[in-house]
Amino acid sequence: MDVQTCLEKLQKVGVLAFATVDKDGGPQIRSISAIHYEPDQMVFFTARGKAFCQELQADGRVQVLGCPSDQEMIRLSARVTPIPEEEQLAWIDRIFAEMPFLWDIYPGDTRKQAGIVFAIRNADMEYFSLAEQPIVREHFTLGAGNHSCWGYGINPEKCIGCDRCLEVCPQNCITPAEPYTIQQNHCLHCGNCVTVCPVGAIEKVST
Repeated sequence: MDVQTCLEKLQKVGVLAFATVDKDGGPQIRSISAIHYEPDQMVFFTARGKAFCQELQADGRVQVLGCPSDQEMIRLSARVTPIPEEEQLAWIDRIFAEMPFLWDIYPGDTRKQAGIVFAIRNADMEYFSLAEQPIVREHFTLGAGNHSCWGYGINPEKCIGCDRCLEVCPQNCITPAEPYTIQQNHCLHCGNCVTVCPVGAIEKVST
């Protein structure tokens, strides 16, 4: 798996969930389909009057979720930027050309007054699949995204090698070597190992 394959999978999904935070700190989720894909960015259309647009303008942070199948998930964490004003109409026309149904929603020139286009150029990307055994969890960056994620790690200074974590790991992703390690790309983050460790050797870590 890689960034381009993930973008291709998202394009096939079509309608993606976009999550933002409103002015009161509450979570908001919208379904967005007016999206144009390029190798180095995602460009999407919305209306200026929508609360979604105002939240993007006020904060800029967004998480995007798409499920290519019932056992796959792709998530992007990003900060959007509006396309420069002088380029807005060209991008709107491009998106409308790719998705003719939008003309029924914004007929004539109404798209010009209502529409605004944002771009996602830098993002953290996570691919998660339950279709393989063990499961697969991979992380990528789009553009200059900051690769940041968490997982569980085993503190070698605390670990006593009791093997209790091995017995309860559903994906058998703990390697009993010196030191014991967790294979991050196969970890479910279920927390079983944390629960049974008698010495608190398993901790949340940034990976």
